Formats: sequence, C-alpha cells, structure tokens
Amino acid sequence: MSEFQVSGTNKAALFTLKIHRGDGMALIAMDWKTAKPPLDFVGFAIEYKEPKGTDFFPLNNRIAFPNPDGSVNPKKLSTLQSPIQKFRWVHFPRNANLDGEFIYRVKPVFMNDEDGLSYGEPQQAAIQLRRETYPGQLNVTFTRGFVSSQAFVERYEKEGSFNTLIPGKAKDGLKFKPTHPRAKEALAWMGFEAREAILESLDQAIEAKAQVRVVAYDLSEPEFVKRLQKIGRRLRIIIDDSKEHKPTAAAETQAAKRLTKSAGAGNVKRQHMGSLQHNKMIVVDGNKVQKVVCGSTNFSWRGFYVQSNNAVILEGKSAVGLFKQAFDSYWNDEDNFGDAPSAAKWANLGLSSINARVTFSPHSSSNAVLEQIANDVGDNTKSSLLYSLAFLYQTPGVIQDAIKKVSKQSNIFVYGISDKTVGGLALQRPDGNVSPVYPAALEKNLPAPFSKEPKGGGGNRMHHKFMVIDFDKPSARVYFGSYNFSIPADRKNGENLVVVRDRRIAVSYMIEALRIFDHYHFRVAQLEAKKKRTKLQLKKPPRRKGEKPWWEDDYKDARKIRDRELFS
Repeated sequence: MSEFQVSGTNKAALFTLKIHRGDGMALIAMDWKTAKPPLDFVGFAIEYKEPKGTDFFPLNNRIAFPNPDGSVNPKKLSTLQSPIQKFRWVHFPRNANLDGEFIYRVKPVFMNDEDGLSYGEPQQAAIQLRRETYPGQLNVTFTRGFVSSQAFVERYEKEGSFNTLIPGKAKDGLKFKPTHPRAKEALAWMGFEAREAILESLDQAIEAKAQVRVVAYDLSEPEFVKRLQKIGRRLRIIIDDSKEHKPTAAAETQAAKRLTKSAGAGNVKRQHMGSLQHNKMIVVDGNKVQKVVCGSTNFSWRGFYVQSNNAVILEGKSAVGLFKQAFDSYWNDEDNFGDAPSAAKWANLGLSSINARVTFSPHSSSNAVLEQIANDVGDNTKSSLLYSLAFLYQTPGVIQDAIKKVSKQSNIFVYGISDKTVGGLALQRPDGNVSPVYPAALEKNLPAPFSKEPKGGGGNRMHHKFMVIDFDKPSARVYFGSYNFSIPADRKNGENLVVVRDRRIAVSYMIEALRIFDHYHFRVAQLEAKKKRTKLQLKKPPRRKGEKPWWEDDYKDARKIRDRELFS
C-alpha cells in the first residue's frame, strides 16, 4: 500500500511541501520554513505530471493580477502566471484513476517592482491516487457536487441549459431523457466516482447472477432502476413510502411498479419505519462478488448529479452478512427493529487491518448511539474536527452542542459546513464565526471574472453526513452513513452509520471536507466582493505605506496560523 501522505525533500527550497491522498483528488499543502516569507513573495506555482507521463501540466487560476490600468484580467491563467495565494490547494487530476505515481512540483513565485515574475527553488513529491482507498476491502467515493461552480459553467452550460441534463421535478426522473449534446460526459463528470462505483456494483451483480438487497429512500435515477430490473427475481428491495414518496405520481411509486413486474410482488416492499426509511444501501451477495454500498448518496438525479455526497463500498462476507441481517430485520419485523440484534450494538465489519464498525437505526432507548457520538466529539477531540453535515441547523441537540463546545477551544482546528435552510448554507469560518445563510447557487451580478451559475436541481446541495476527528493523530476516526446525527435518525428512521478508525480514510474525508468548505467559503468572498463593489484579484507586493502582503493574516490570525501549520 502506497503512502497516503508524502513530503518534498529539497533542503534548498524555502518552503515545505506535503501531498495528502484523497479519493480522486489530492491536497497540496505548503508552509514557509523560517519566520515569514519575503514581501515580494506573491504565491505558489503548481504543476503536476501523470504516471508514465513526460510533461508537467500547470494548474490554472481564475483570479489574476490586475491589468496595468487596474482592471480585472478575465482570462484563466497558468499558476506560473497567476500563482495560488493560499498555503493549500485541492486538486482534481484529469485522470486520477491511472496506476502509478502523480508527481507534483511547486515553486514559490516572486514579483519585482516592474511586475516581473521570478521563481524560487521548487519542491517535488510523488503520490499514488489510484481509485480504491483499500483495494478489495473498502473504497471511499464522492459525487462531484459541482453544479454550483464555474467549472460546470465553463464545461457544459454554454452548450445546453441545465434543464437539458437534469429533470426539473423528481416525479419525472424515470421518464426524463437528457438532450444536452454532451450529456453522457457531463453526467459522468458530475456523478464522479460515487456514481461509477454504485453502477459498477450493480453491473457486477448482474454478471455474477448474485442476490441483491436494496433499501432506497429517493429512487428516481433511470440507469440505476434499469439495472435493478435486469436483476429480476434475485432482487429484494425496500422503498420508502413516507409523505413525499407515497403518491401515485412519485418516482418511488413508479419504480416500485416497474420492479414488481421484474422481481415479483413478493420482493418489493414499501415502508417508512417510525418516520422515514432513510437508508441508501445495496447488498450484493454472490459466489464471485460480495459488496455493500452505504453512505449518503440517494439513488436519484439529485443524489448522483447535484448534491455533494459520499458512497462507501465495503467488500467481504462479514460486511455483507451484517448488512443483510439488518435488511432482513427491516423486512421481517420493522415495528421491533430497535430491539433486533442488528440494531442493538456496534458490530465489527471484519475488514483486514481496518478498524470499522457499523450500526443501524432506529435504535431503542437502551441502545441509542447519538449521545455516545456527541461525547466522543465534545470530550475526545484533541486536534481537529472537520464536518459536512446536512440538516445540522434544522436539528438542534447534542451534536450541535458538541460542535459548539469544540469550536470554542482555541487549540482545536474546526472547519465545517451545514445547511441552515433549504437552499442556504452555514459555514464554520476560519475566524471561528459561523457565516450567515447564503444561497447555494450564485446566479447573477457576480464580480468579474466570474459567470452566473445555474439554479436548477432544487433543494439541498450539500447532502453529506460525516465528521472527521483528529485526522492527523493515530486516533483518527470518521463517522459517516445515511444517519443525520439527530434524534429522528437515531430513534425513528431506518439508517446506516459507520465509524472507521483509520488515518488513510480520515485523510480522504478531511480533503473532501476542505474541498467543499473552500468552495463555499470562496462563494462568501464573491458575495462580499459584490456587496462592497470590490474586485477579486491577486495582490501584488506592498509598495505603498499601509499596504500588506497577501499572506499577512496567515501569520497573524491564530486560526489561520493553525490552518497553515496543520496540513503542511
């Protein structure tokens, strides 16, 4: 197994470099070796080379130095010309699935009095970013969640509107056919590794003639449902029938009718437990393939293509057995599930060298886990807490209290994002404050050089449910699943919740947390620039009295100092 964190070794370089392996992405973190950088330091130029490649490709930056007349440069330029004015950056390589080492080369960039650029001694490091987190055991995957992004606008918006890719209403999902000229490519890009891994698991089940068990909350993605139909009578499925999913016109009801024909009426069940059957899980049990899919990704258009989600693939008899046992308890005795063995305690997933456990909801009062998790967060976090939690602000309680408790401790680094209202998000900002609600979609009047983004897709766009504790410590752990860390999730809903104590996996989720946070934190900066009528441009070195270098706050603000040091 290759290293998941590697460092540059050039002693002559003026800065340090550390690369962290993510799933389909990498975190590049730098820090100056001694004291502060010189005043003429204007950022980092970042390049990378693919496995077996011969050329380095520079990363690009949408923000540039001002033109000579002070106007905004609208061009996206290489970081060799428009360096990154941050001490860390999350990068998505074009071909992250390639076997072998990706080589990153980073140079410090300096600017003279005539605005000429020069480059210092580089740092270089090589890391493998191959697809599977732990091959044959556990794979963490993410959707891209990039509908609200300049990347989406640049790639696909010019050739077709958003409604040519995604249906406007969930009930139309199974009948909708994209008309965008690059729909196949766009949907694969939007669904990223999670969509690929989920559909691949079903394809393997079809080929191996395996038994399949599915529990679905939202169910409207036609490629997913078509695969379930191909499985025929080897499929047994539970589909939520809570309020929005129960009507005849709902996609879930339509899917149930289709699957009743292919699997048989005795293999399709509708239920909502005490409130919701909120699981998103697949169990593939065959002689040649044994897999479980769990996490936050609904099997729907929005789940795959609009929202930020995670799907974790578990392999092996033990994991399949535990999830199948939970499925059978839902199927046979939903009213007494809280007292069933599958819900009574945390169970070891039986993965080689990975400490991973699972539990299922709803729990009874005697085996509820919400308080345990809150105590772990509030009392045992020593270094850092990073989270991405849908519905946190709609469900006040012990988890929210624990996060607030940890956030008050100056020695603990806390970054987080959660929704506050539908269509609005709240950030635990680097200064320790929570930002006000702001829209997930930025549609008009953005400061140059940015273009308006599509509104479509509706509802929540950040749908993760995970917390990463102390990613940099041997005690690193991650909580994830369909579980919303609320009383209903613990005591009423059908849910899956996994805790993994493993640094490699914790680092993967840490990078995803930073990626989402930075994406939306920059959107706050966009809104603030719009409000103040300021320009989003790179800063030149200070040349007049009172001017400060771009890195001033990174060496002055306590939380930004912690940020700079923690990841590098």
